[in-house]
Amino acid sequence: MLETKKATHFIALVGAIALMTASAPAFAQAPAAEAPAADAAAAPAADANAAAPDANAVVDANAAAPAGNAGDPAPVTIKNAGKLTPVQMFIDATPIVKAVMIGLLLCSVLSWTLLVVKSFEFMSLNKASDRFVEAFRGARSITDINRLATSEEFEGNPLADMAAAASGEVELSRQAGLQVTGDHRDTTLTRAYAAVGAVQSNLAKRLSGGMQFLASVGSSGPFIGLFGTVYGIMNSFIGIANTNTTNLAVVAPGIAEALLATGIGLFSAIPSVIFYNYFQTRIAAFGSRTEGFVAELMNAISRQLDKGA
Repeated sequence: MLETKKATHFIALVGAIALMTASAPAFAQAPAAEAPAADAAAAPAADANAAAPDANAVVDANAAAPAGNAGDPAPVTIKNAGKLTPVQMFIDATPIVKAVMIGLLLCSVLSWTLLVVKSFEFMSLNKASDRFVEAFRGARSITDINRLATSEEFEGNPLADMAAAASGEVELSRQAGLQVTGDHRDTTLTRAYAAVGAVQSNLAKRLSGGMQFLASVGSSGPFIGLFGTVYGIMNSFIGIANTNTTNLAVVAPGIAEALLATGIGLFSAIPSVIFYNYFQTRIAAFGSRTEGFVAELMNAISRQLDKGA
């Protein structure tokens, strides 16, 4: 009897355990089923909440776009983009570089002016000298030489001034009662030659007018332009530091302005050197001509003194 009750209780316990085992999946599945439903219900709200911040973010971004971020570099504007010309570079140059350019341009203008002026001077000088030498060779006495050399036709001509100085010294010696012939011939010629030498010194000074300027521009012009270039490039590097950019399009105008100063310096110096060498050759040639004329003049005076004229 007791064993029958135990068996009955055991069967009931097994059945309860089996019933609980069978019902466990249903209890486990119920919360899982409810979770998707809750998630599905919450999803639209979450999407709506997420969409609202996105819209606000777009508005804020558009509003903040012109200002940019505080840490970003300021936008760089390229000066005179697409229209960089020598004239514009000169206008945009700094005052010091601009002063260098103006000074060099003025030197260049003066150099070309000297070329024109001295070219006409040598042209007229040679023509007048040719006419005087032709007339001088026809003189028959020291008095004739003096009259010819002091005439208005040859006024200002260096050769005529030399002849006037030599013949005038002889005439002054005569008027002073000095002997100009015989034993005093050599003394007279020495005084006449000294008078000619004074005229030659003045002639060298006259012909060399403007040559010092040409030499100065030719030797210092490139260095003056280089000074403007160094100063301009220094300002370009300062601009690089201020704009925090090494974009070539940004710094190229400043560097081009600086290099323009060197170009103008060479434009001034090269013609000056050429003109200096050219006129030095012309001066040396005319100097040789005057030396030859002085020899001819002293021979003519010596002959006249020997003849007692």
